[in-house]
Amino acid sequence: MLSVNGLSVYYGQSRILSDVDLDVSVGQVVCLMGRNGVGKTTFIKAVMGLLKPREGTIKLDGKDITNLSPHKRAAAGIGYVPQGRGIFPQLTVYENLLMGFEAVRYPASQQADALDHVYETFPVLSQMGKRMAGALSGGQQQQLAIGRVLIRQPRLLLLDEPTEGIQPNIVEDIENVIHTLREQGKIAILLIEQFLDFALSIADTCYVMQKGVIVSKGGAKELSPEIIKEHLSV
Repeated sequence: MLSVNGLSVYYGQSRILSDVDLDVSVGQVVCLMGRNGVGKTTFIKAVMGLLKPREGTIKLDGKDITNLSPHKRAAAGIGYVPQGRGIFPQLTVYENLLMGFEAVRYPASQQADALDHVYETFPVLSQMGKRMAGALSGGQQQQLAIGRVLIRQPRLLLLDEPTEGIQPNIVEDIENVIHTLREQGKIAILLIEQFLDFALSIADTCYVMQKGVIVSKGGAKELSPEIIKEHLSV
């Protein structure tokens, strides 16, 4: 589904990513790991089109999207949940969910079914539909951010630090949702995650990044203690 080859991204004259290759297939969860400041968020922003690479290609389902705008990438099937959630605090939960339809226009007849599916996935969003999103807890806001993206059934889901600042019971809920999405086999998932136990429990493949370079790739169970100690341990 997602194929990134030779990706290099600069901020001014500073090279942040260097010749990065990464692939995510449908029905697969891939985790990009590494300490703070190594380039993980830069990478996911480049995939979403928020940053323009100087070198390399980004393909979605075989189609080159390297030069597409973020809006067109969303319309092509990429759903992005940024670090910090990116919800609209002055809108209600229901209004935030409706914003998920903006990238891909759904007929009114399909919107109700899409909303019902999100409510089944995150029941709390149905219960709090009239509440201002800014009044929700951090975990509830994260559920809202994910639900808003899932409402339009993306083909590729990008999650940047989905467990950051989240209470354990909601981390478990998010983990269960990701497992369910993978089992349905209709979506590819790329996540950035610092919570090592969560990443190892959910990822099929892990890429480890250090100073903008991929230094290790393999199954979650294949990460050696040396790699964890050198590149992942706090």
